[in-house]
Amino acid sequence: MSFKKDEDSGGMSFLQDKSTVLQEARVFNESPISPRKCRALLTRIVYLLYVGETFNTHEATTLFFGVTKLFQNKDAALRQMVYLVIKELSTVAEDVIMVTSSIMKDMQPNLEVVYRPNAIRALARIIDAQSVQSVERFFKSALVDRSPPVSSASLVSSYHLFPIASAIIKRWSNETQEAVNAKAVSSSSYSASSAAAYISGGGSNGYQSVSSSSYIMQYHALGLLYLIREKDRMAVTKMVQQFGAGKQATVVRNPMAICMLVRFARKVMDEDPNVQKQMHEYLEGLLRHKSDMVNIEAARAICEMRGVTDQDLYRPVAVLQLFLSSPKAVLKFAAVKTLSKLAQTHPNAVASCNLDMENLITDSNRSIATYAITTLLKTGNEASVDRLMKQISSFMTDITDEFKVIVVDAIRSLCLKFPAKQGVMLTFLSGVLRDEGGYEFKHAVVEAIFDMIKYIQDSREAALAHLCEFIEDCEFTKLSVRILHLLGIEGPKTRNPTKYIRYIYNRVVLENAVVRAAAVSALAKFGASVDDEHVTKSIDVLLRRCLDDVDDEVRDRAAMYLKVLDDKKLADTYVRDEATFSLAQLESQLVSYINDESKHGEAFDASSVPKVSREQAAAEVASARPSALATIADTSAAPQKSESPAPVSAAEAQSAYAAQLAEIPELASYGQVLKSSSKPIPLTEDETEYAVTVVKHIFKEHVVFQFNVSNTIPDTVLEQVSVILVPAEESGLTEDFIIPVPSLTTQTGAGAVYVSFTRDDPSEYATGAYSCTLKFISKEVDPSSGEPEEEGYDDEYQVEDVELGAGDYITPTYATFSSEWDKLANGPSITETFALSSSESLRDAVKSLVEVLNMEPLGGTEQPTSSSVHTLNMSGLVCGGGGKVLARCRMTFSPGEGVTLELAVRAEKEEAVNLVMSAI
Repeated sequence: MSFKKDEDSGGMSFLQDKSTVLQEARVFNESPISPRKCRALLTRIVYLLYVGETFNTHEATTLFFGVTKLFQNKDAALRQMVYLVIKELSTVAEDVIMVTSSIMKDMQPNLEVVYRPNAIRALARIIDAQSVQSVERFFKSALVDRSPPVSSASLVSSYHLFPIASAIIKRWSNETQEAVNAKAVSSSSYSASSAAAYISGGGSNGYQSVSSSSYIMQYHALGLLYLIREKDRMAVTKMVQQFGAGKQATVVRNPMAICMLVRFARKVMDEDPNVQKQMHEYLEGLLRHKSDMVNIEAARAICEMRGVTDQDLYRPVAVLQLFLSSPKAVLKFAAVKTLSKLAQTHPNAVASCNLDMENLITDSNRSIATYAITTLLKTGNEASVDRLMKQISSFMTDITDEFKVIVVDAIRSLCLKFPAKQGVMLTFLSGVLRDEGGYEFKHAVVEAIFDMIKYIQDSREAALAHLCEFIEDCEFTKLSVRILHLLGIEGPKTRNPTKYIRYIYNRVVLENAVVRAAAVSALAKFGASVDDEHVTKSIDVLLRRCLDDVDDEVRDRAAMYLKVLDDKKLADTYVRDEATFSLAQLESQLVSYINDESKHGEAFDASSVPKVSREQAAAEVASARPSALATIADTSAAPQKSESPAPVSAAEAQSAYAAQLAEIPELASYGQVLKSSSKPIPLTEDETEYAVTVVKHIFKEHVVFQFNVSNTIPDTVLEQVSVILVPAEESGLTEDFIIPVPSLTTQTGAGAVYVSFTRDDPSEYATGAYSCTLKFISKEVDPSSGEPEEEGYDDEYQVEDVELGAGDYITPTYATFSSEWDKLANGPSITETFALSSSESLRDAVKSLVEVLNMEPLGGTEQPTSSSVHTLNMSGLVCGGGGKVLARCRMTFSPGEGVTLELAVRAEKEEAVNLVMSAI
């Protein structure tokens, strides 16, 4: 039915409100039934549902059973509308199952094909899980029907029934397989469904035309077959091999079905590398398929393969390149989007398409032009940057914010690739920053400028100037705060820092409270960081004006910073220092301080709390989980499992272990735990009978080893489980006691054995290796009673040695290396040279040093950029009052000789310097 718009009413000419439709429903009871009137009323009902009108249960039930009376009429068009309304009302109406028999009459094989697909789809909506088995015969026969509309309707209905009756649907696997293999039926066999077949899969570009044959049921059958076999990886692999690369490869002819097989092949390749070669050959063969859809899907699958090389990409890129000149916009868009994504990882492979890409920059479809220009930005050379930037500027106003963000991200990468062109790109970014746009777009531009400031020093002052102009009219509070924070950090480092103070103070005068507070903090950074008495006095005056602000946050910040700027030591701690406390560690130590009554007369010592960078602190908050202790317990309890739990940060682990140890009465007198291992260290292989891991806890005067022991032998109970530690040499530790595990079975999970030692000299850091022996009484379980036997036998089990090293006493902590290194210039320090012959590269040496010393690598120095010379800077905090310790590791690498290391260590105390040196 065609809907003619009513110009006066502004709606549909036939549209009436719900109450009118309900009143007119009596037309369903007339005799004889008028098909024309009923179709018109059914159309109104469907339209009301489409625009969001709702019927309550009573109304829907009344309408539903009124509509079912129309089954008496043989009008084909009316019958189709009846099924459509039944499907829509079945989710609201009651007792819909009663119409099953009427629907099943239209599912008989001898009826016209126009009835049967509609009946099948409607029946799937009204039956419940208990009724599926009673209609199984009808669905199974329809699955293999020679009429594609009937077969497809049954396949799709089975797909929707799978969530409520999966066990029954799985029994239809053979019929589904037969539907995939079924030959196409000539269009003359189902003239009434020709249009539906064309919409589903007909037309040009390699699709089977309705004038010859249709294979759309193959698409639906493959979808159902995959759903049935989804949980069986081998079955899915065989299915792809059978219909894709096997003897039956020519059976599947529908392009959409082949595209589905391509996606299954991609999944199989990712899960099973053994079939990757076979699947790759299959995908390459599809690059020559007559369907454009299949060509693009196969090319995309190859481009997204794991470990794909430039050589593998030659043919798919060539195919995609051909589509770039296609007259059809959808083909050009699919090709250019795939190439744009590929350019992120393999720009050289896409470079051959640059000429075709340049022709698309002026394409009338702005989406295609956007992807073309971003791809060129990723693959172009430095000489083409100026020309590309001019072309970008011409169409930025014509595209949506979503595509603008894509362009800005591409320019952001280009800035870092060609730093010499930073002036052109900064001018472009500052220009679009003044254009209209939403938060996401402006945020992307600001982040791109931030990266230029961070990585391209020559652009810093110009970029800061553009950001200052932007915050004059910025409507987004979050962006203003971010920019003010950056101005406070970078502004004092410029040649003329005073020019930024005016822009910052303007925000104090003109903006909301959140921005004013951020501006006060930025001003304080200028006062603390700029070594100029005139600037300091100016900042003092401006901050004092903020003391009269109407917002308490702004007043409090101003008062605090005025106090801080009067004391150089406070300024170093609260303004210049870019580090912050680890919140989990701070909370743990504050709780311990409050609970320890002996310390109530002393001030809390914040110097013992490790620090992290701002980025680490943000990540710590984002990943904070209340169940860290449970996660650690899971890790300890099941070290043999292949599934690893979610990672727990070192700070979370420290807090969790502190809570766990506080519940053990024997350790109550030890006081606060100073340091715990961040994660359990395995002492056995995964496949052994007993799984053992160890965690080391450092106290002020004690060291406690926690052994997490699991019994993996069924029908066996281990009793009085303990661990005997024997030092390899004089260790500086004296054993106190062992807390054994009373009983261990495979069901109880892991048990913790605690072995306590006293440090002979708490001012020294005892290190050394210990041999470990697991001791227990083994008892068999009586199968009949399920109880262990009374008599058992003593047994021992040797596990890996445990090492107590320097890293067990050091907590990684963030610091600004250059300033902290200078501060410790007059403190204890040692410089020595070592030959690390076992290290095969600088990267290996850096990894080993970080693991052994357990210190925080600073400034990205954990990633060597040269293969011959590198400097690693690290910072740590020695527990038990050892204070800060910094290490500068200068390394050179020569093939055949290994790594030569010059290690310089500075610390607040002599013991900390000796501890670090003794570890190498």
